[in-house]
Order: sequence, then C-alpha cells, then structure tokens
Amino acid sequence: MRRLLLLCLGLLAVVQLRAQNSYLLQPARVFDGESIHTGWLVWVKGQRIMAAGPPASLPAEARQAQVLDLPGMTLLPGLIEGHSHLLLHPYNETPWDDQVLKEPRAYRVARATKHAELTLLNGFTTVRDLGTEGAEYDDVGLKRAIDEGVIPGPRMLIATRALIATGSYAPKGFSPDLAVPQGAEEADGHDNLIKAVRTQISKGADLIKVYADYRWGPGGTAQPTFTEEELRLIVEIARSSGRPVVAHASTAEGMRRAIQAGVETIEHGDGGTPEIWKLMQEKGVALCPTLAAGEAISQYRGWKKGVDPAPERVQQKKKTFRQAKDAGVTICFGGDVGVYAHGDNARELELMVEYGMTPTEVLQSGTSVNARVFHLEELGKVTPGFLADLVAVEGDPTQAIGAIRKVQLVMKGGQIVKAP
Repeated sequence: MRRLLLLCLGLLAVVQLRAQNSYLLQPARVFDGESIHTGWLVWVKGQRIMAAGPPASLPAEARQAQVLDLPGMTLLPGLIEGHSHLLLHPYNETPWDDQVLKEPRAYRVARATKHAELTLLNGFTTVRDLGTEGAEYDDVGLKRAIDEGVIPGPRMLIATRALIATGSYAPKGFSPDLAVPQGAEEADGHDNLIKAVRTQISKGADLIKVYADYRWGPGGTAQPTFTEEELRLIVEIARSSGRPVVAHASTAEGMRRAIQAGVETIEHGDGGTPEIWKLMQEKGVALCPTLAAGEAISQYRGWKKGVDPAPERVQQKKKTFRQAKDAGVTICFGGDVGVYAHGDNARELELMVEYGMTPTEVLQSGTSVNARVFHLEELGKVTPGFLADLVAVEGDPTQAIGAIRKVQLVMKGGQIVKAP
C-alpha cells in the first residue's frame, strides 16, 4: 500500500510539473491569427499563452521560463484543418468503395492513428473530421485516445456517421437483392431524422453533417437529396443540443436548401452561383472549398498538372471560388484530406493562394477564421489566455505560403510534440 501511495504521489508530481511547464518563445516574427509582428516574444505557462508582444511588454516572470530560440522562424497559432477524414486514405492507394467495403474497421482505425500523428507533426493541431465513411462511431474512440494521451494527434471535432437520404449515397452498382453497407447513415422523414440526429449526438458527435446533394440523379448527376423541410428539422434538433450542422453540397439547389435551413458551412460548393454566394454572405454561412480534393481526384484520373490543360472541373472551381471570395463569403480552410495524404494538409493552403487569396488571408482562414466559424473560443490566435497550440516554421508564410511546410516546432496545449 505504501509503495502504491508513493507511486501515485510521484505520478501526481509529474503531472503537476508538466502542467506548469514554462517557455519563452523567441521567433523572428509572430503571426497572431490576424497580422504579422516582428520581434515579438510569446510566454507559455502550463497549457496557456500568458503573454505575447514586444520584449518590454512581458512580465518579469516570463524571463524565468525556458527559452526556445527560433531564429528566422515565424510563430503562428496551431493550424485548424476544416475538412478531414482521418479514417480514409488516398483513393489512388485504395478506391473509396474498397475502403468502405473491404477494409476491416480495426485496420482503418490503426491507419487513422498514424494519420492523426502525421497531421499533428505537420502543424495541424485541430481537425474538424466530417464523417467516418462507413466506420460507424470509430472517430469517437480515436478522439478519446488522443484526448487522453494514449496516441498523439490533433484536437478533434467529430461528425460520427453523417446523414444521407436513403438511396442517395454509396457504394452503388450492386445487385438490388443485396443490402450494401453505406458510407453514412440513411434516414428520412420526421421521426427517423429526429432519432438519427439524437442518436449521433448521444454517441459523441460534436456536429451533424448532412449530404444535401449527391450523385444520384439520372446518369449519376448530382441532385439535391433532403427536402428543405427535412434539412430544417435536422438543424432544429441539432441546434437544440447546442450543435451546428454542416452540409456537403455541390449543386446550386442543394446549397440553397441547406443555407435556408440554417447550416453553418457549405462543404465543396462547386456549383455555386452569384445568387448563392450573395445568399451565403447575407446568412453568414461559410464556404469550405476543398480545392485540394478536387485537384487530387482529377490527377488520379490522369491529369498532369503543369503539363496538361486544367480539366473543366478545375477551371470551374477556380471561377466559383473567386466568385465566392469577391462576394464576401467567409472562406474556411479545409481540403477534404483523406482523399489525398494526411500530413499533406498544406496542399489546400497553397491552392487557396493559387486560386486567388493572399497568403495572409489564407493563414487567417486556417487559424482565427476557422476558430470563429467552428466555435473554438480558445484557439486560433496568439493572445493571452488562449490555449498554447503553436507552430513555428522557417521563413515567413505571409510572404510565401510554401513556408508553412517547413515546420520546426509544434506545441499543443503547452506540450512540445515536435522540437527544432
């Protein structure tokens, strides 16, 4: 008993010591989530940022902290990935249908643990994971394992199974005599939708994701799925629990129904029109454009970027992205990573610049904008009182976005998970 007591006391002392880690970070510059500041220092104690600013502005206690010298580097908030699928891996490795139907869920979870680690080590300290794609509620356990320190990974906002209208999603193409497992939960009508939303919430969903349209029209064309009335019901039930609803939508009508129903973000938005962008801006609905996924799929189909002319899909996406930006729609950072490799999340940031945003606007999207849109009130900025999720990269990504790939330091909740 005495030995057990001593062990417990020792463990408590370690926990307390870790909780009180104190660091003084000295980069060349700080991007605070809004703008760049040269010569700033940042003091971290325990899990939080205690001070940030010019050296003279920091309290005397900060000088007693362990100094982390970061010459030539930019310190910024931990990046927030807005659209990930940790339980998927690139479709050129294994087609989506085969991942859903042929890969054991235990195998998919094992892969997801590696995906989570790669995501974190590349500076993405939070992800909004928008559906397990046939892996039921396995994101709940993955999130718990990360939160409890069992495995390394980013903070997670999870959607669990997501919601689809019966017959609208995939896998498809099988005998009508077979009941084929789907990549999300089928539900329709008043009672069934209420039960499905409440069940997903009870299992651990932080948000509800709906597929407002999908490729179930004649010839596989994208068409709306849920009625506007059904979408309003989903939003009403989720909102009564304090949770938002987000919508996969690529058609103008699917987007319109979802926006009018009260969703908070539109995922993809490929077929948006000037009228739709105006409606989104008026309603305060944000766009998560997933540029990288669209380009990745085109490349899997044979497009050689930089050699071949851009496919119509890519050209159209560039057009609608610029329209949305010019209309004043809030642009989130989210690439639909899982379609392409986890850890390569920066691919979306680079494309956002290529498609028309400035590097500073892109960094804002990946930090303070995503934090605001996703209701992450203690993340996304380098400011006193916020959680110390911080990343240091070589160079200045506000001048050249490619610098965001040169990650030297990653800190999550005041704990160093990658050091220079």
